Amino acid sequence: MKSGLKIATIGGGSSYTPELIEGFINYHSELPVREIWLVDIEEGKEKLEIVGNLAKRMVQKAGVPIEIHLTLDRREALKSADFVTTQFRVGLLAARELDERIPLKHGVLGQETNGPGGLFKALRTIPVILEICREMEEFCPNAWLINFTNPAGMVTEAVLRYSNIDKVVGLCNVPIGMEMGVAKLLEVDHKRIRIDFAGLNHMVYGLDVFVDGVSVKDQVISLITDPDKSITMQNIHAIGWEPEFLRALDVFPCPYHNYYYKAGDMLEKELKNFKAGGTRAEIVKKLEAELFELYKNPNLAVKPPQLEKRGGAYYSDAAVRLIHSMYTDKQDIQTVNTMNKGAIASIPFDSAVEVSCIITKNGPKPIAMGDLPIQVRGLVIQMKSFERVAIDAAISGDYGTALLAMTINPLVPSDRIAKVILDEMLESHKKYLPQFH
Repeated sequence: MKSGLKIATIGGGSSYTPELIEGFINYHSELPVREIWLVDIEEGKEKLEIVGNLAKRMVQKAGVPIEIHLTLDRREALKSADFVTTQFRVGLLAARELDERIPLKHGVLGQETNGPGGLFKALRTIPVILEICREMEEFCPNAWLINFTNPAGMVTEAVLRYSNIDKVVGLCNVPIGMEMGVAKLLEVDHKRIRIDFAGLNHMVYGLDVFVDGVSVKDQVISLITDPDKSITMQNIHAIGWEPEFLRALDVFPCPYHNYYYKAGDMLEKELKNFKAGGTRAEIVKKLEAELFELYKNPNLAVKPPQLEKRGGAYYSDAAVRLIHSMYTDKQDIQTVNTMNKGAIASIPFDSAVEVSCIITKNGPKPIAMGDLPIQVRGLVIQMKSFERVAIDAAISGDYGTALLAMTINPLVPSDRIAKVILDEMLESHKKYLPQFH
């Protein structure tokens, strides 16, 4: 009988890894992790060693009996794993830079998970996650796949549709970040907050907000109309909402909705930064370089506070809280990406959605939210259509399907511009898109 849990983390050389290690340390009394295998690719070997050595110092300082293993052999890491977490970036930050720069060059929003950038991140990532799923079938068929890799919703749906792995949960830190933001706004403990979430990854809405079971939605919407109190993320330079619009919307938008309801303003801001020589990818590169210099310090044995600037706030809270609740059959409510199963009436039963769920040892059980309000339903359905077509393009490598996905994305203004951007991005990313070449 196993004496503890084995975690395999694919993309273990990520700058986010100390967040994950901190979470497992904090939960260790109730979540008996015995081994954490951090696995990466040859190009990430140096970062893996730096962050892996920090992870070893962290568990040593905490005095918890967790073994940290570093490897470039994914199959070795997967053997008999109980949970597989994925946090990888195909093409590394250089690919993200292209995802942001090429669309902006053509006057279209360049963003990591939205618009053309989101499409190409999916095209590069989905074949790799399906390869991982095939290896999981062989080496850890009973493991749960906990996916943090963006675009998390599309990756989760691809696994559900095109692999034999059904024990998969997609996770994002946006919902927990919104909960924490509301708690801060209302000056109450986060544990007293509950938000009914429904939608898609990076397209999720808070349908209602509760403190101790009493709805405070109107109060929260009123508060976030103040630009100084708007709930934002490190990686999104939000502008502030029109108060009348938010009150009429009557639901709580997520930070990524800025790209849709303030498309012109956000594009203008991104173009200004682009012309000045910088996109978010360049900022992240600089932050990562600084973080890894910190990680090298042999006297550092805790997660440095500078990591919060990276955009991963509450990442370990979300990740380890989910694994803990599944392991202990806690049956608490968390928001994850999972098969809809009728929870949101206007989205197909077998599609992946981001929705409030009861977390059990058998996985998430989506809570029925009924239909989305009419004022947001159309945008969500349009994005789900885009996601489905994008996934089909990633699997088939069909040019026409990729062009269709690009064109129906609401952030792309025409089929002509879609084709120009598609052609340039296919050429620029061809190393990571063998299915198209």
